[in-house]
Amino acid sequence: MNKNNILEEFTPLFEPKTVAVIGASAKGGALPNHFIRRIREFGFTGEIYPIHPSAPEIDGLTAYKTLADTPLPVDYAYIAVAGAQIPAMLEAVKEKKPGHVRFAQVISSGFGEVDEGKDLQQQLVVAARAGGMRLIGPNCLGIFTPRGGVTFAEVGPQPAGSVGVVSQSGGLGTDIVRRGLARGVKFSGLITVGNCADVVPAELVEYYFADAQTKVVGMYIESAKDGRRLFELLRSGKAAKPVVILKGGRTQQGLAAAASHTGSLAGDDRVWMALARQTGCVLVDTLDQFIDALLTFQSLTPKATQPTKKVTLFGNGGGTSVLATDYFARLGLDVTPFDAATIEPLAALKLPPGTSITNPVDCPVGTLQQDDGLVAEKILDIIFSNGKPDALVMHLNMSAFVGRTKPEVLDNLMAAALRVQQKYPGQAHFLLVLRSDGEPALEERKRAFRDKANALGVPVFDEMSNAGHALAALKAHEQFVFSRTGCA
Repeated sequence: MNKNNILEEFTPLFEPKTVAVIGASAKGGALPNHFIRRIREFGFTGEIYPIHPSAPEIDGLTAYKTLADTPLPVDYAYIAVAGAQIPAMLEAVKEKKPGHVRFAQVISSGFGEVDEGKDLQQQLVVAARAGGMRLIGPNCLGIFTPRGGVTFAEVGPQPAGSVGVVSQSGGLGTDIVRRGLARGVKFSGLITVGNCADVVPAELVEYYFADAQTKVVGMYIESAKDGRRLFELLRSGKAAKPVVILKGGRTQQGLAAAASHTGSLAGDDRVWMALARQTGCVLVDTLDQFIDALLTFQSLTPKATQPTKKVTLFGNGGGTSVLATDYFARLGLDVTPFDAATIEPLAALKLPPGTSITNPVDCPVGTLQQDDGLVAEKILDIIFSNGKPDALVMHLNMSAFVGRTKPEVLDNLMAAALRVQQKYPGQAHFLLVLRSDGEPALEERKRAFRDKANALGVPVFDEMSNAGHALAALKAHEQFVFSRTGCA
């Protein structure tokens, strides 16, 4: 399918003008009633059509007896009723207005994920096709699309971003949305696909590739149902964007869990490792790594002509620096000592005793509070101009500053780092690690710093290991593009 066709087909799903809701109660307590309230609060400005066999009105909205009775065609239908009722409901659209519904998303379970529901799932697919619509699910929560004003997750209005996600798990999709937003991820869309009876992940990935809003694609996937199609897509010229995959069912025990969850055959783990090698996708192991990688690709621009290798660590905490050096080395990231051309001008600053200037650059709080934190700008300027790292990870143990420095010291440290970044644009990836001990007031201050940094395009991490894995993911993508474009 060409770019224009895939955009034409799926844009009504991510930017619906009309939403039908099936399963809402006239008494107002059902899940679909909460969905209506949720999308209103989220900012949906289109038409909402409750579908009910007898109620004239639901939640202040005019109700309609069937999907075919709505005054305008339905871009997106949210369906949460007993599974056995749904095939006839979808097929009935064929009799009155074939093609009147573009997408039907079925939240209900009891279909292909259990043996006794496999026939019912097939009936569901046949009915959707007869009615001229595409089927999302069944057994899924739906879509989160800030630009379209629709959400299955209980969150407030959000700006549209550049991270597009496909999740085969609704619960994990909720975690990705909520945890991702808390850490600065901004979504172009996230869609849960459940059993993938009709619409499959490859189609949605292809949409994200064609979508100008999306910069990086993430997938939580259990099924290999469309494996060949997905593999060919990821190898094609359409796959110019980074792809991060969190794969469920990579062990024998996980495979059994995936089969019971969505009725999927997860496939051999070696196949997915080979797919990553041959397509440049980044395969991660945990939800934290998944979110961290998405945040990194959202914030930083991969350098195809010079893959990341040389890393400078700068911050307070000598033991933290030593452990991080080991950890980064195991990830293929080099934290090597500076040469004389960098060490000599750093030594000329005559920093207080206890400061290490060899890389890692370890500065106790007493050093960093010099000039109310502005000393960091002199140090970083020398590192960037002489050391020329591919990436710099600045780490601050925030609890060490509390009660020992003026409040503006941390602000000045951040500002100094950002000014140096602006002075040497595009030279090095800049990542920030804000470490804390969980004390509530400190966590609140950390959130404020995180928001400020994210707004300036700086990804923020909780620990050095998080930053290391994220940087390794970025490096893997850069190396693949570097080798594929013949620059090696």
